[in-house]
Amino acid sequence: MTTGPAGTGGAAAVERVFREEYGRAVAVLVRVFGDIDIAEEAVQDAFTAALERWPVDGLPPSPAGWIITTGRNRAIDRLRREASRADRHAQAALLHARERPLEEGPVEDDRLRLIFTCCHPALAPAARVALTLRLVGGLTTAEIARAFLVAEPAMAQRLVRAKGKIRDARIPYRVPDEAELPDRLPAVLSVVYLVFNEGYSAGSGDRLVREDLCAEAVRLGRLLARLMPDEPEVLGLLALMLLTESRRPARTGPDGELVVLAEQDRDLWDRGLIAEGLALVRRCLRRGRPGPYQIQAAISAVHSDARDAAATDWGQILRLYDRLTAIAPSPVVALNRAVAVAEVRGPGPALDLVEALVPTLGDFHVLHAVRADLLRRLGRRAEAASAYEAAIAGAGNAAEAAWLERRLRDLGPV
Repeated sequence: MTTGPAGTGGAAAVERVFREEYGRAVAVLVRVFGDIDIAEEAVQDAFTAALERWPVDGLPPSPAGWIITTGRNRAIDRLRREASRADRHAQAALLHARERPLEEGPVEDDRLRLIFTCCHPALAPAARVALTLRLVGGLTTAEIARAFLVAEPAMAQRLVRAKGKIRDARIPYRVPDEAELPDRLPAVLSVVYLVFNEGYSAGSGDRLVREDLCAEAVRLGRLLARLMPDEPEVLGLLALMLLTESRRPARTGPDGELVVLAEQDRDLWDRGLIAEGLALVRRCLRRGRPGPYQIQAAISAVHSDARDAAATDWGQILRLYDRLTAIAPSPVVALNRAVAVAEVRGPGPALDLVEALVPTLGDFHVLHAVRADLLRRLGRRAEAASAYEAAIAGAGNAAEAAWLERRLRDLGPV
């Protein structure tokens, strides 16, 4: 297929619109048809049509509106054909669509409704998170499988079962009543944070950051904070994302290369986001109900307070990780705590902690990267080289892999 240049309707433009608008389009069409499978298939059909039409006709004035309208029309045409064959499911979806006319303007909480639908207690916790990442974040099955450290076919089956459960149990597409919110909230917060993390450190591709996912996660975090202003973990998550997002301008170099926290130019950090995030952390502290997101936000606040890497209060960070371990232990928390231990007590004690995590996190490339750095600092260069090679092999993102390759080269002959 011949395509025009990016920005004029070529394949690159279609890909950009897909990244930015997939979640919104699916959410709107779920509201229209009352069915996740129909909505997702309609959006996929619309993007297929965009690949055919936009290179010829150019980018429409409202690409998202074009996708939503095209997807709706194609789905209605297909449902009419199926309804004429006495397909009751198609008839019901068509009736639902007639009762709910399409709103082409922005509908602020459509994606939030979809998240709460996906996070219904009837679904297994892992399925809730995976399905929302697929539908709202637009992540591929392979990307979600990497996030969960499971095989892609197993994740595909998990997604199919979750959508079937929503359909068969007739789970409503709405933000739940106030009494129902506490049961849904942990999964909702987990989903929003995973969307942000996939944006901040893309699991695959050439670019380190997917700005669209970061922006969407922050937007959803702000919506949740307005919906539940007295819930400290909601404020904690928003603070964590804002403080992390504040560092994004310094996280990549001129050619898109990764710049790690210790080497970042802190003058490039977004001071407005830092101020907003720190204010939220202080609000959380006044509540006196610490939770995992609040503690992680406090850790990020310590980094934000330091004028440079050398001034970081690693003792305070380690104490916060100790609290986090006490209330929300996990192998990834233990790995992050080991990094703080290395700064406070040295690489030797930290390496002991990391080695104990290998049986659990052996497929996680970040573990090998941390282990490699500790071995390098201990002068065990040959072992460090092997650990860097393992980290490179597991890194799905090209920018991250390139940074690890530079660190491996810096070791010199071993």
